Amino acid sequence: MARIEYFDDPDAPEPNSMVVAASAVVTDDKGRILLQKRSDSGLWALPGGGMEMTDSLPGTAIREVKEETGLDIEITGLVGTYTDPRHVIAYTDGEVRRQFNVCFRARLVGGTLAVSDESLELRWVNPGALSSLDMHHTQRLRLTHFLEDREAPYLG
Repeated sequence: MARIEYFDDPDAPEPNSMVVAASAVVTDDKGRILLQKRSDSGLWALPGGGMEMTDSLPGTAIREVKEETGLDIEITGLVGTYTDPRHVIAYTDGEVRRQFNVCFRARLVGGTLAVSDESLELRWVNPGALSSLDMHHTQRLRLTHFLEDREAPYLG
């Protein structure tokens, strides 16, 4: 199923659902950041996804990273909350989602890197190379906030 992300676009369709989601900025011992090239959009993004009824938000991030990348992580902090109503995601099945995303800091603790059906490619990226990757504004914002090493999480 393909998706299109809109941000502050007057032509964006009206949302018909609200989804609570978690994502994670996962780093390795070299300071590189784990990114996936999404199969539904072709854009680079942080691993993450929707919360299930049996999940906690940190548990959602841990589960989604494992499902999408094969890696085990430990949550180490909070990057921020991302709830901008101008961000709308439209799926080919008719769902038009407004997303409430909580982005965590995390570190790699194990597992084996493996591409899932949700990604075309996985890559450890040096922070200096992030600007060369094609990604949605909202993903870049989360990475910027992570790299700023803020004293308090972003609340937006």
